[in-house]
Amino acid sequence: MSNHPSLLINNLAFAYPDGNQALYGVNLRVEKGERVALLGPNGAGKTTLVLHMNGIHQTMQGEVFIAGEKVDSKNKDSIRNIRSKVGIVFQDPDDQLFMPTVGEDVAFGPYNMGVRGDELEAVVDYALKLVGMSEFKDRPPHHLSFGQRRRVAVATVLAMKPEILVMDEPSSNLDPASRRELADILRSLDVTIVMVTHDLPYAHELCERAVILSGGIIVADDRTESILKNEKLLGAHRLELPVGFTLS
Repeated sequence: MSNHPSLLINNLAFAYPDGNQALYGVNLRVEKGERVALLGPNGAGKTTLVLHMNGIHQTMQGEVFIAGEKVDSKNKDSIRNIRSKVGIVFQDPDDQLFMPTVGEDVAFGPYNMGVRGDELEAVVDYALKLVGMSEFKDRPPHHLSFGQRRRVAVATVLAMKPEILVMDEPSSNLDPASRRELADILRSLDVTIVMVTHDLPYAHELCERAVILSGGIIVADDRTESILKNEKLLGAHRLELPVGFTLS
């Protein structure tokens, strides 16, 4: 199994029930351990694409494989397995944290996969250590800062030991210190990362490769630095580097 890419998407197309076509034949291959930034304007289809990766959207045309396993939304066992392999960290951590304590939030996923007792405790401690939140295990999530809650949200996903960590706008609403702390954590993880972001400097810092999705198709796939140096390409797809940001 190890020679399979973490993510393989073949000719994926999707239209919403109202007829709005979101994806028009997307092809994408992400190798194990790669960190890829998924860039593009609002409405480009980025979220739609991500929601196909764990079977939330049913595949209409094309195929999606996670570590060699085909995503089949109609097969409950397959979807259960895929969702343990693809961990999505949403933009708002409060969408993911709902238990009385941080530890219980992190335990929720593994518990539902049948992990119990000392093994469950070990998984929770491991995930919290990865994100530097061990000392907050018994705290209520709503007593934490926004940046800390985002790190706990990452831990809830890491507890499932996923093949792919999908981050939706990971740097949004973070102060500079929290932003840097999260970047250090993401860099330290031994996991494939797909990062959906409008934050081009963050993409540059964390992902060697970037993909631009625009109008439901992939219009660029290259080294992040090459993409960010192409002003014409960025401008054509409503992407902008912040004023004063220079590529080293």
